[in-house]
Amino acid sequence: MFYPIRNNARFFVFMYILGLVCALNEIPLHLKGATSYPLAWIELFFDLYFLCLILVALPKRIRVLVRRIICVILYFAAIVDVFCYVKFESTLTPTMLLLVGETNGREAGEFITGYITAGIFNSLLGIVILIIILHILCLFYSRSLHRKKGRFYMLQAIINDNARNLSGILQPFFSISALLLLIYGAFVCSHNKVATYHLMSASNIGDVEHTLTEKGHAELYLPVYRLIFSIYANHLASKQVEKLIESMNKVVVDSCSYRSKNIVLIIGESYNKHHSQLYGYEHPTTPRQVALAKTGLLVPFTDVVSPWNLTSYVFKNVFSTHALGEPGDWCDGVLFPQLFRKAGYHVSFITNQFLPKAKEAVYDFSGGFFLNNPQLSKSQFDTRNASLHTYDDGLLKDYDELRKYNGKNNLIIFHLMGQHVNYKQRYPSDRKFFKPESYDRPALSGREKYILSDYDNATRYNDSIVACIVNKFYNEDAIVIYMPDHGEECFDNDYHFYGRLHSSGIDYRLAREEFEIPFWIWCSHKYATTHPYIFKEIVDAKTRPFMTDNLSHMLLYLAGIHCPQYKSKFNLLSPDYDVNRPRMLKLTTDYNKLEKK
Repeated sequence: MFYPIRNNARFFVFMYILGLVCALNEIPLHLKGATSYPLAWIELFFDLYFLCLILVALPKRIRVLVRRIICVILYFAAIVDVFCYVKFESTLTPTMLLLVGETNGREAGEFITGYITAGIFNSLLGIVILIIILHILCLFYSRSLHRKKGRFYMLQAIINDNARNLSGILQPFFSISALLLLIYGAFVCSHNKVATYHLMSASNIGDVEHTLTEKGHAELYLPVYRLIFSIYANHLASKQVEKLIESMNKVVVDSCSYRSKNIVLIIGESYNKHHSQLYGYEHPTTPRQVALAKTGLLVPFTDVVSPWNLTSYVFKNVFSTHALGEPGDWCDGVLFPQLFRKAGYHVSFITNQFLPKAKEAVYDFSGGFFLNNPQLSKSQFDTRNASLHTYDDGLLKDYDELRKYNGKNNLIIFHLMGQHVNYKQRYPSDRKFFKPESYDRPALSGREKYILSDYDNATRYNDSIVACIVNKFYNEDAIVIYMPDHGEECFDNDYHFYGRLHSSGIDYRLAREEFEIPFWIWCSHKYATTHPYIFKEIVDAKTRPFMTDNLSHMLLYLAGIHCPQYKSKFNLLSPDYDVNRPRMLKLTTDYNKLEKK
């Protein structure tokens, strides 16, 4: 039982030290209360043992070569991963790998001179480099002893003999210990191994993301595992990018009437419809939207749901002309901004979330890869903002700077951070309106009331941002559509939970909180008088059931774009609209059939 370790002793010891140093010290800094993986010590033993078992099965010469190659790979992965952790406060992510692939030689040189300084050797990276140096010195020392003759050679022989004798005496102890550790490792680590296999066998990047939302998902506790995962995630994303590029090259617009000169789409984030004053919430979270609705120019829709409670899934399905339930996948459709550009619209994308950044989580990578791919980005957008902001008011300044590039006909897409957790970070401290004592809800704890007040403050701040965007088009011939990506739990009906649940089962309570969303359309006075028939269609459609995966068809109609992808049965404003279409949440549950209690 101990032979695989003894036969690869130096390799086992140094790789175990390296793995443990990384696993225990690379703690996610952005997660409050995060700790290292508690089973790292035993799972690392388990993994290395079986790696050594494979090595001893190889002929000696091949074994030495394979062992060296593995050492190089493991050390390389550790250096890269720890460097990312030291410099960007994040371990290796798919986005980092994507950015490396898009970096040219000059940018790489600037990066090296800018980031690799003497100071990094005083960090965790210095410890990893020290382990490598000690491993190399140990290797050379062992070789030099084998070459030396005379008394040093004799001394080494005596030491070796004594070591063998001692090893023979302790052999049963080592073997039993190895066996017990392997049995224990198999028992406690089997779940993580199964979860890792499940993660690494996903057929698309969306499934990867969804797997990581599940309770008990895989713990990629070693740098090399994170490197393999990043390569795999990029491979999956590239397959969908290839499909989208293929579709991009076949985009055809038959004609365009430019029915609406300025179409503005505002996409919010994590917005619970039942925390909106516009939809009857008892607290004044949306006073500006209420005021706009009183003018009659803002029309709230009453029966709208999101197809998913994950931003990336929503973005893929909203941006694609493919409708859920139709044959194929979202990437088999065409991205609607491409159709707008092909038709001659000037398309702007102003986002506070989907700009590639080093410490980006897999969720943002999954949602943004098709927006940030250089070819796809160029085919969709004429202008984009270049930086993220602490608060969404930064997007207003971005638009003011980009506005000068607008054309005669424009599609402008705003993507806000909205009420994305952590809620307290979504509004400036001087914009605090609600306090824990604002709520007469004895069932909630003091902490829960604090979180609730932060959520409502973020909602009220979001109301001010949305109103500012509307105000920029007040005197224009413009139509503004507002929708968030999905809903959010926030202690409604005294349910002691906030955020989102990602269980497979969906009942009405879950759908109400996480899938029902606010959705409204505002028309400037000029637009309403110039397009009275469209305004009437909007008012007539406000109670129709709708799911936002078909938003692109309504946008194409508003622009007057005629193309093969447009289908009137999916256009919310069309008399041909299919009101009986199943609204499948997460492709599993028909919202129309849920019993509303």
